[in-house]
Amino acid sequence: MAAFSFDKLVIFGVGLIGGSLARALRERGAAGGESGGKAVGNAGSNAGGGARKVIGVGRTTASSARALELGVIDGAAALDDDRALADALAGADVVLLAAPVAQTQPLLERIAPFLDARTIVTDAGSTKADVVAAARVALGARIAQFVPGHPIAGREASGVEAALPDLYVDRNVVLCPLPENAKASVERIADMWRATGATVHEMAPPQHDRVLASVSHLPHVLAFAYVEQILQSRDAALRFAFASGGFRDFTRIAASSPEMWRDICVANRDALLEEIDSYTAVLAALRAAIEAGDGASLETVFARSRAARADWQHRAAQPAAANGGESSK
Repeated sequence: MAAFSFDKLVIFGVGLIGGSLARALRERGAAGGESGGKAVGNAGSNAGGGARKVIGVGRTTASSARALELGVIDGAAALDDDRALADALAGADVVLLAAPVAQTQPLLERIAPFLDARTIVTDAGSTKADVVAAARVALGARIAQFVPGHPIAGREASGVEAALPDLYVDRNVVLCPLPENAKASVERIADMWRATGATVHEMAPPQHDRVLASVSHLPHVLAFAYVEQILQSRDAALRFAFASGGFRDFTRIAASSPEMWRDICVANRDALLEEIDSYTAVLAALRAAIEAGDGASLETVFARSRAARADWQHRAAQPAAANGGESSK
């Protein structure tokens, strides 16, 4: 586990992703702040030597209050309160944006006036080209302070109650450094994620978006579409009544946040449309084989897919070091 120390970490969106980071840094030994803290009016006063505080900023007081109650954060600030927001950001080492990607630009514009020059801002968005564009507009000449990132981890459950200290263990985190980023800033964010047990990689934003459109965004669209197709049938209730293991496994991710996946689909539309078209072509070929009764073609595709998935599952089960280590690019 990489060493990562900090005085103050500010998380915008203390749900599954932000809450799990806070819990990981606290419960895996990197954070030592007081748990079950207080609402922020004086958050900035504890930013000095070894304070190691985690401050949450939420869209609602209820979500922040719940995070405080659970001890996930030490203090909370309201997004619409200038004084509390300024106090929360004063002396912050790192700011994490863990909100839907469509909120990136307004959030950055909101916090930009209160950012210290030494504060590093990063994000957890599932798309990167749009996030980088938003950051450039919002931060302008201060873009060097923004290190784009994406922890590839999650659950179908959402909210701070779903946060886990081990969510990122042996999971991949992709950083998409900008030409303006100082190497030390990128390495600092990498160390933060390594401290959670994650393996850190680097990609260019367009490459990230193409890869994730294939292995993350398309599967979610398919799961939502499959449930929608059943809902539109005349005997939907009967079908749901007899749904079992295959339905459960295939549709698990359809329980994910509609707001988040709406934003992801719109933000990554070009890469996602390419994946949908490619998938539709494969599905059409399978349909033709089924219509023709071509069992040999079906078995060939099914066997090839089964072998590929078994190989992926075997590699995914190996320790991180055997899969490219902590700094793959």
